[in-house]
Amino acid sequence: MAQDNQGPLVLFYTAFFGRPPPFDTAGCSVPVRLTFDRSRLAEADIVIFHIPDAWEIGDALKYAGQVWVAFSMEASAHYPLWTDPAFMRRFDLIMSHETAADIWTPYLPPMRAWQAAVDRPLPAKTEFAPAVMFQSASVDRSRRNDFALELMKAIRVDSYGRLLRNRDLAGPDLGRQTKLDTIARYHFCCAFENAISHGYVTEKIFDPLLSGTIPIYRGAPDVADFVPAGSYIDVSDFPSPIALADHLRRILKDEEAYARYFEWRMRPLPPFLADRLALVQEPALGRLAAIASSRIAPGSERARGWPSLPFGLRRFLETRLRRLVRTHRQRRSARRAIVSSGGTK
Repeated sequence: MAQDNQGPLVLFYTAFFGRPPPFDTAGCSVPVRLTFDRSRLAEADIVIFHIPDAWEIGDALKYAGQVWVAFSMEASAHYPLWTDPAFMRRFDLIMSHETAADIWTPYLPPMRAWQAAVDRPLPAKTEFAPAVMFQSASVDRSRRNDFALELMKAIRVDSYGRLLRNRDLAGPDLGRQTKLDTIARYHFCCAFENAISHGYVTEKIFDPLLSGTIPIYRGAPDVADFVPAGSYIDVSDFPSPIALADHLRRILKDEEAYARYFEWRMRPLPPFLADRLALVQEPALGRLAAIASSRIAPGSERARGWPSLPFGLRRFLETRLRRLVRTHRQRRSARRAIVSSGGTK
């Protein structure tokens, strides 16, 4: 295995929507080194590519014995390359939320988050509107936007996101905690995924569950494999938004019926969920290193071999040119910003 006593070198080659990738070496049972420096490509043991940022991939050189990993946390409906066999065959391993992935990276909160949630008393429901929604992205492969609009015509929903916004936060927006605290004040929370795909179960449903609010879920057909039974309302059980609104009004008038959605908090987590949480307790980079270990060639062997161009010379040159253009534009924008602010350099 091509590593020193600090563990294999993992290079995250692409951007991650302009943000740091959701990986952490802390807690890995084996040492792992993580870098974002593309100049270290030749010495990297494992190279991760974020497929939604596929424009950056074309100039990557692959060295013999190097393990390439295709990574995405998005629904495949948004990124056709993910289901393109000709494109995906360049990679050795798949890392994603899909249950069939080599390295499974679900949106599941860790066990400690579930435990903390059930240890807290249910929050008081102080808002006049029965339901809340945080939805800002216009991306919509699930027809959630139309559904949300029709539901809002049938029952009051306070919408704090950019989409269908009708309510502002009462105080400063401190990020995720503000969102969770706001959700906790409502009886229900609209949890609508931007695509309907197996395994694509995101924080949309987990945020209200762990905040002490009932999720109204529209999304993955296999959502029942990710959350306790009876803990959420499945939109697919109702023929229309009007029928769903009628159900919400009925259980608001029936305290026992409403309370049944929280009975899961009084019991241990179901075995299937506990098993899944145990499976992902090891950080993703640790699991990746363990799976890739048998495929990694020693660094000396990689140094002797010539690298290949998996995406071809044309794609290599196009990607390099695109990088140069983007870098030039960024530098020009930076210079203009300096000038406009009164700087001299």
